[in-house]
Amino acid sequence: MTWDFHHADADRPAAVAVIAEVGVNHDGDPRKAARLIHAAADAGADAVKFQLFRPDRLLSAEARLAAYQDGRAEDAATLLEHLTLTADELRGLRDTADAAGLAFLVTPFSPADVDDLAAVGVDAVKIASPDAVNPPLLDAAAALGRPVLVSTGTCDLDELDHAADVARATGGALLHCVSAYPTPEDDAALGGIAALRDRFPGVPVGYSDHTAALDTGALAVAAGACVLEKHLTHDRAAAGPDHAASVEPGGLAAYTAAARRAAAMLGPIVKACSDAERDVRGVSRQSVCLVANRPAGHRLTPHDLTVKRPGTGVPARQRDACVGRRLARDVAGNRPLRPDDFDPPAA
Repeated sequence: MTWDFHHADADRPAAVAVIAEVGVNHDGDPRKAARLIHAAADAGADAVKFQLFRPDRLLSAEARLAAYQDGRAEDAATLLEHLTLTADELRGLRDTADAAGLAFLVTPFSPADVDDLAAVGVDAVKIASPDAVNPPLLDAAAALGRPVLVSTGTCDLDELDHAADVARATGGALLHCVSAYPTPEDDAALGGIAALRDRFPGVPVGYSDHTAALDTGALAVAAGACVLEKHLTHDRAAAGPDHAASVEPGGLAAYTAAARRAAAMLGPIVKACSDAERDVRGVSRQSVCLVANRPAGHRLTPHDLTVKRPGTGVPARQRDACVGRRLARDVAGNRPLRPDDFDPPAA
């Protein structure tokens, strides 16, 4: 697959790319992972995303569980040990995704993980929010020669310059993100999309969505996102750490459909008369008209002129410019003036 955001970019999010974030919702089982790939394809997603990590590479002796992970394992290492996939398993899943027509993304958590990704053959690399401020990992990911997408949860704008440079240089993106699982709707902070676009012009911006709502993606598209990421699970009630902040396949289908509809309704970021408006424009705009019949040679005064529908003659905004001009022919009142009704302007 070629990852190109479906030709969406920072200035024209006329289409939206949807990433189904499987993450660790496979529960360490490649067969579940494969089923989720097919579910993502059936739901209309463009890509699937997994994670590649080894607990011994990621966790120090002082690593601890986040609040939303409490009760799911006795410590962070135990939690993650049961949620890993090897590079070989990911390579098989990449083939499954390719056959399903999906781009294949993976999140590494250390430069050593990036080395393993070279053998997997990913279409793009996704950097998790905690590593948006991790230059060694960002630079290692960029060296793969694939687009690098960077989530920005917990980050302030002034921390993201290097991440933005990597995204720009690799043809990737920045993803606005709120790192709360799930994110309360009042904390979705979709205004951050515009903040990123303003601060980093030319860098595509998306939204990594941790809300439970199915319309947040559509709202993010309306706010300017050209790529969305949404967690996908086989069962929101399952025991793993991310299932509760995910959607099931039917939810992803509804989410994707709403996002596509929003992108189609948004269209290009321009303000111009569309083809759909031209009939109404001609009928409802007003033109300059004579208040009564006037003969050829008559020099027009303000008292000769009014404006009325339709907008098929001299535009109403040119009324004052008609004052002082001579008529080239007899002109009836109560009809729009046309450019050829005038002699050349008087000297």
